[in-house]
Amino acid sequence: MPLLERLQATKHIDQIFISNGSTLSLEKKNEGLLESSPIHFLKDHWEKNNKLIFVGSIGAVVRLISPFVRSKENDPAILVMDSKAENVIPLLGGHKQGGERFACELAAALEAEVIFTSDSFTERRIPLDCFGEQWGWKRGGDNVDWRQLMISQSKKQKNIVFQSKGSILWQKLQACSNLSFLEKNDPISFENIDLYIGQQNTNLCSWHPPLIIIGIGCERNTNEKLIQRAIEDSFSKNGLSLLSISGLATIDKKSDEIGLLNLSKNNEWPIYFFSALELSQVKVPTPSNVVLNEMGTPSVAEAAAILLGAQGGRLIQEKQIYYSNENECGAVTIALVEVSTPFAPHKGELHLIGSGPGDLEMLTSDSRRTLTRCAVWIGYTPYLNYLDSIRRHDQVRVDSELTFEKDRCKHALDLAKEGVRVALISSGDSGIYGMAGLALELWLNETVQSRPLFQVHPGISSFQMAAAKLGAPFMHDFCSISLSDLLTPWNQIEKRVKNAAIGDFVIAIFNPKSFKRDWQLKKAVDLLLKFRKPDTPVALARELGRPNESIEIHTLETLPFNKIDMLTILVIGNSQSVIKNNRFLTPRGYFSN
Repeated sequence: MPLLERLQATKHIDQIFISNGSTLSLEKKNEGLLESSPIHFLKDHWEKNNKLIFVGSIGAVVRLISPFVRSKENDPAILVMDSKAENVIPLLGGHKQGGERFACELAAALEAEVIFTSDSFTERRIPLDCFGEQWGWKRGGDNVDWRQLMISQSKKQKNIVFQSKGSILWQKLQACSNLSFLEKNDPISFENIDLYIGQQNTNLCSWHPPLIIIGIGCERNTNEKLIQRAIEDSFSKNGLSLLSISGLATIDKKSDEIGLLNLSKNNEWPIYFFSALELSQVKVPTPSNVVLNEMGTPSVAEAAAILLGAQGGRLIQEKQIYYSNENECGAVTIALVEVSTPFAPHKGELHLIGSGPGDLEMLTSDSRRTLTRCAVWIGYTPYLNYLDSIRRHDQVRVDSELTFEKDRCKHALDLAKEGVRVALISSGDSGIYGMAGLALELWLNETVQSRPLFQVHPGISSFQMAAAKLGAPFMHDFCSISLSDLLTPWNQIEKRVKNAAIGDFVIAIFNPKSFKRDWQLKKAVDLLLKFRKPDTPVALARELGRPNESIEIHTLETLPFNKIDMLTILVIGNSQSVIKNNRFLTPRGYFSN
C-alpha cells in the first residue's frame, strides 16, 4: 500500500482501487480509497483508461481480464506488479497504449525491473507502431495492416521508410539498422513504401508530425459542427491528414467562442489567440476592409496562421469561407499554413538533468525516472558516457563539445518545441554551474505559446559529494565560487573571493585551474591568506565518483598547485574548521551553547 500511495503522490496513478471486503479495505476505508469487485472495476474502466496497473499474481490477472480482451488496437495497457514492486510486467497494450514505456517509468521510480517479452525490446529494434509518440507525432493508418508491418519487421525484412518532415535523429539509431530510408528528393511511389512520416493523408502505415496550423475567423456563435466540417473539407482538398494539425490560431476576441473552444477541447487541438494589433501587422494576400472595420485588423484567419507559423511557415491555403448548412449556424473562414519544422510545444518537455558526480549510484531516483521518458538525451560527451549504460535502444543521444553550451541548449529547446521529450544533461546539479540557467534564459525568450514544459531536476553536486566523503565541512555558512573568467570578469571573481574571506565562509572552489587558466588559483589563494591563517585546511577532491577518484587534505600554505586541474574541486575551511582523525569538520557551535 505505501508503494501505491507513493505512485499516486508522484502522479503515476490517478486512483487506487481495492477489492471490497478485503483486510486492506477495512483498514483503509477512511483514506479515500475506492472499493470495487474486480469484475465491476474492469467493466467500468476497461474502455475509459488506457493504463491499468494490477498488483498480484499474473495468472489471476490473466483470468480476470480474459473476458474483456478484444484487440490490440482498443484494449488498454495492462501492467502487472508483484506486491513488493520488484518486477513490472507490461501484459497488454505495450506498444500503441504505451504500456512498455510506462513500465520503464514505474520501474525507475520504484527501483524495480521491467520484464519485457515483446519482440522489439528483446531484439532491440524500434517498435514502428508506437515509437512516434515520443517524438510528438500521431499515428495514422488505423484502417491499414500495422500488424503485417510488425510481422515483417520481426522477420528482419528490409522495411522502406519515407520521411518528408520531422526530426530524423531517430534514423541514426543502431535499432534502425534494418530499415531502408528514402531520401526526400528521391522519386517515390507510395505503393513501395512500408512506413510514411509526413503530413499527407495516405493509405499507409503512417506517423504524422504536427505541421499544419489552422487560421480561423468566424461569426459570433458559429457552432462546432460547421467549423469541424470546414476544417475537414480544407484538409481533404489539400490531401492532408487531420492528424498533422499543429494547432488553431485566431483573434483574442474569439476566446469566449463556445463552438471554437469545444472544437479545440474535443479534438485536443491547442488554440492560440492574438490581439488585433499583432494581427494587423502581418502581410496577407487577401486583406478585407469589412474585417478591418469589424475586428480592428484586415485579416484574422490568414494573419493568425501566418503569425503562429512565423518561422518557416508557408501559406498553403488562402482564406476560404464556409457558410452554414442545415443543422449548422454561422460562418467560418479557414486558412492553412504549413511549417517546415513540427510545432507542438504543448506536447514537448525539456528536462534539465543533473547526472551527479559520475557514479550511477549518485543519480537521483527522480532524474533516473525522467531519463526513461525522454526520447533524446543531449549533453557533453563525457557526461553522456557516464549514463549510457541505462540508455535504452530507442533513445537517441546527441553529443556536444565542451564550449558549445548555447548550441546545446538551443538544440534541446527546439526539439522540445517540436513536441519531443528531451533531457539536457549536466554533471553534478544542472542548476549549479550547469545548463539550467542558460536553458531557462532561452526558454523565457520564447513567446508564451512557444514554450514547452520546462523542469529542473535536482542532482548531487560535486561539492556535496566532497563534503560527504570529507566529513562535515559545510556545517556552517558556506559559498561556492568558480574561478573561470570566461564568462565572469576576473575583478568580479576577486571581489567575491575577498568578501567570502572577510565573511569567514567555508568556500567551495569550482573550475580552479586549466591549461590556459593557470594563474587565477594562485591569485585567489594569496588573497585568502590575507584574511585566513596559513594552516587553514583545504581539501582537494578530484574525479569524485569516478574510477580515478582521489581526495587529499592540505592547507592554504602547502597547497600543491601542480596537482589541481578542472576535474578538481577545492574545499577551503573557515576560521573554525579543523582536521581530526583525517576528517574535515566545521563546527556548528553546539558544544559551546
